[in-house]
Amino acid sequence: MSHKPNFTIKSLLEVGAHFGHKKNLWNPEMGKYIYGVKNKVHIIDLQQTAYHLYNTLQVIFGIASKNGKILFVNTKKQSTDVVKDAAVKCGQYYVNHRWLGGMLTNWSTISSSIKTLKKYEEILESEDDKYTKKELLNFSRKKEKLEKAIGGIRNLGGLPDILFVIDVKIHAIAIQEANKLNIPVIAIVDTNSSPKGVDFVIPGNDDSRKSIELYCNLIADAALAGIEDNLSSQGVDLKKLPNAGEEKKDMKKINKASDKKDTDNNKK
Repeated sequence: MSHKPNFTIKSLLEVGAHFGHKKNLWNPEMGKYIYGVKNKVHIIDLQQTAYHLYNTLQVIFGIASKNGKILFVNTKKQSTDVVKDAAVKCGQYYVNHRWLGGMLTNWSTISSSIKTLKKYEEILESEDDKYTKKELLNFSRKKEKLEKAIGGIRNLGGLPDILFVIDVKIHAIAIQEANKLNIPVIAIVDTNSSPKGVDFVIPGNDDSRKSIELYCNLIADAALAGIEDNLSSQGVDLKKLPNAGEEKKDMKKINKASDKKDTDNNKK
């Protein structure tokens, strides 16, 4: 089965997906995706954006329909909430504040930080009076710091099957780590960046919040469609999952039903 993506070239145009960077900032490797120049700014060829976006959404659908794990990566301040909301909406994972070196290549260290985060949560929830107020405040601060850094991958349970990255320039380390582990990378690549190391290039504006919202929601919808396709093939009646895909709590039900995959997902 394939997924029918819900976008048009008009919708890409409306969010400004065609606006690249000033022509003097361009990366020649992106030349084939550039339509022209307007007011000294490169204009991205939306026919190509639409073509690559469509194909990428089929890839996401296929991965999600096999219980694959998708990691959304976007630490741009103006849209950290966008990537988190999209990942949560489809029961997937995200990094939206800072990419810590070794997040993929040193997974054992990250796993230990996740355990520490859960330990702090247990202490703070247990209302145990063996800790002083000062100690609890200290635990609370540490928990918040860890939550910010790794909260979006706390239930990942191993390496993801694919990365979806907004802005390859600021996430070069994430892409290098994925390449090292043979994890495929999907990325929105603007006219000032190199598409090297990206398996599925989507040429597009990687700065505008509206554009990022559109890309993230399309990826989330394709993932949800894949998860639902997988559940249907297992004979799960989706009608019995109220508002599946619309509310976070319902997404947890879908997750539990579809997360029979071996959590020991460590590749190579």
